[in-house]
Parts: sequence; C-alpha cells; structure tokens
Amino acid sequence: MNNPIEVNDLSYQYENNSPVLLKKVNLTVSKGEILAIVGLSGIGKSTLCYCLSGIIPHVYGGVMAGDVLLNGTNTKKMTLPQIATTLGIVFQNPDNQLFSPSVEDEIAFGPENLCVPQGEIKTRINEVLATVGMESFRHAGPHHLSGGQKQLIALASVLSLKPDIIIYDEAMSQIDAAGKVMIKEMLLKLKSEGKTAVMVEHDFDNLDIADRVMMLKNGTLVPYEGALT
Repeated sequence: MNNPIEVNDLSYQYENNSPVLLKKVNLTVSKGEILAIVGLSGIGKSTLCYCLSGIIPHVYGGVMAGDVLLNGTNTKKMTLPQIATTLGIVFQNPDNQLFSPSVEDEIAFGPENLCVPQGEIKTRINEVLATVGMESFRHAGPHHLSGGQKQLIALASVLSLKPDIIIYDEAMSQIDAAGKVMIKEMLLKLKSEGKTAVMVEHDFDNLDIADRVMMLKNGTLVPYEGALT
C-alpha cells in the first residue's frame, strides 16, 4: 500500500537567482497520521505546503527538483482536479478561498466544477456543514462572517471534495479557543476515519493532537526537539 504522502529530495526556489527555500526535503506521512510542521516565520513552511498540494508546480512556477507523491502518484503527472479530490488545503487567510455569495454556494463550487450530481452535492453540503457546526449559516454571505467562521467554511469547502489528505496552513490562527477545540476534535474524527493531515503551526498549544512534529530548519525537515533555533 502506498503512503498518502511521500517526498523525495524536494528542492525549490521561486526564481533561479532567489534563495533556495527547500533543500532535498524527504518526508513520508502514513495513512491516518496527523503530522505537525513548525519553524520560524519566512522559513518556507507555506512553500512546502504548496509543493505538497501541487500548487507548485501546477500554479506557481519556479525551480523545483525532486518529487512529491500522493498515494503513489507523482503530483507532476496529476491534473488539478485529480489533486483536489486527493488532497485539500486550508489556508491561513480564509479570504483567499472564499468568493461566492453564500456559504451554500461556496461549498457547492468545488463539486459543481467536478460535475458531481446535484443530489450528491446537496448531501455533501449538509454533511460538511454539520461537521463544522455551521448549519445555521447556510444562506449567509461568507464575507459577513467572523474570521473564525470564515475558516470553518473554507474547511467545509475542502471537505466537500472528500479528499483523503488535508493540509492546514496555520488554519487555526484566526479561530477562538472554542473554535480550536472543535477543529481539533474534527481532525481527530477525520483521523479515526483514516484521513491524513499535515498541519503547519505557530501556536504550540495546537500540537497536542499531532502524532509527530517536524521542524523546517535550514531548508530541510528535522525532528522537532522543543526549540525553533
């Protein structure tokens, strides 16, 4: 059985003359694992998320060497729709993901673009709204919600595509304490269903649900030993 994520000698720089942010990164993430990644600001954690999710090289160019495999398939050989139904990413700023006039429309957008039948889309909307506890906001405008509520809707939109792997790029940074508890409980529930998660975090209080913590340092991943420096 293939691992959900395998990274082999991954290196990346945004331009030929720019700093090399990732230097021969190697990583394996097992099915059902919650992996946390920490590191100093600006060290390349989000860039690593873009590589894992196929945003690099399919959306952003740059100079990429090495390979990222999702369930055994190289992201370079996958289409964006194939990646979207395998791996979803929730960004730090939910405004980067939300653009529809209503929460319902936002969640439906991804499945509609993949030609999922309307009946199934309605079922998925109901399911993910219940999962994130936002059923009463179904017809609300996303940009009228609080930062934490927006993040929950962004997560619901990702879950509507039923990915096996979810990346959280500091996705709890704009959620209050109660919201963080709910997100953590949901992550553990998804883990129990066999889903795999990679969470990039700056808040060490959120690491308690992680099975393993790695640190991005000097362009590569090393086991976290309790200090960023």
